Amino acid sequence: MATIPPNLTLLLLVVVATTTTTSFPCFFAAAEALPRFREAPQFYNSPGCPPPLPASSAAECAEAESEAAVHVAMTLDAAYLRGSVAAIHSVLQHASCPQSIRFHFVASAGAGAGVPYLNATIAGSFPSLSFRIYPFADEGRVAGLISTSIRAALDRPLNYARSYLARLLPACARRVVYLDSDLVLVDDIRGLAGTPLPDGAALAAPEYCGANFAAYFTPSFWANPALSNAFAGRRPCYFNTGVMVMDLHRWRLESYTQRIEEWMQLQQRLRIYELGSLPPFLLVFAGRIAAVDHRWNQHGLGGDNYQGLCRDLHPGPVSLLHWSGKGKPWVRIDAGRPCPLDALWVPYDLLRTPFAVDDS
Repeated sequence: MATIPPNLTLLLLVVVATTTTTSFPCFFAAAEALPRFREAPQFYNSPGCPPPLPASSAAECAEAESEAAVHVAMTLDAAYLRGSVAAIHSVLQHASCPQSIRFHFVASAGAGAGVPYLNATIAGSFPSLSFRIYPFADEGRVAGLISTSIRAALDRPLNYARSYLARLLPACARRVVYLDSDLVLVDDIRGLAGTPLPDGAALAAPEYCGANFAAYFTPSFWANPALSNAFAGRRPCYFNTGVMVMDLHRWRLESYTQRIEEWMQLQQRLRIYELGSLPPFLLVFAGRIAAVDHRWNQHGLGGDNYQGLCRDLHPGPVSLLHWSGKGKPWVRIDAGRPCPLDALWVPYDLLRTPFAVDDS
């Protein structure tokens, strides 16, 4: 007799438990519309690792583990869930201590099938994972602060959640690695998480001082000394906010979320930039961050923000591949128009195809 795959069983139970007045035809149509994912292999700690964290979809962390465990923060939503699952898979596969990684996910409480579906998906694909999903409580207020940018995907409130991690995550997550959903690691995340943060620095990321920094702000910004003097006394360089090491304790002490919001409020009045959540980060942090080797963010593989054309790797070693830009590997693959480097993302894809045969 055929059996229902475990992942689908968990998904069906969640949908039933959270549905009160749904007919059977609508129920099965909704379940069919949601993507399903395979279970990833189990990955185990190497000798000398901290003790494994308990597997849980409602993990509570303690202050004692703040230094021992690696804390990873990401956002989750239906549109990018396939990328998020692949990113998690890559982190675990290449980690020397995969059982000592705690994931903190921020999700929109009202989007799509909501938190129950996301919980079921992550727990089904990674049964041994220690994680917790935090509803983005500030989402409504953040939506009122967002000004339209050059690409609609950049205007989603969840895209700004990285600015609110210090408010959302518990105090035991003192240092976190923030990762976007359109990337994969090919190296041990402990190398990134261990980036030194000197006194006073709340953030570390790869800097790109050869980029045209002035282009991230409007001419009216640079023409107004009261605004452009925000960078006085520092050497500002572009950095990509999709891969960051963040000291959330320092972040809280310095009220960085409030500082970012102040620039967003000014943007609504004066239009000083065009590119989503990045410019407020640059205004607050550019020239004040700790450096990370470029190998930890081979970014731009999704092309630019308009066409998303194929791009090559930057010269040098690679520890993390990042499809920042318009083109996402899963979209291009499904459309039958993959770029050559998209093949490097495929081994981490856990999407269950409609015609997959379960061997259980």
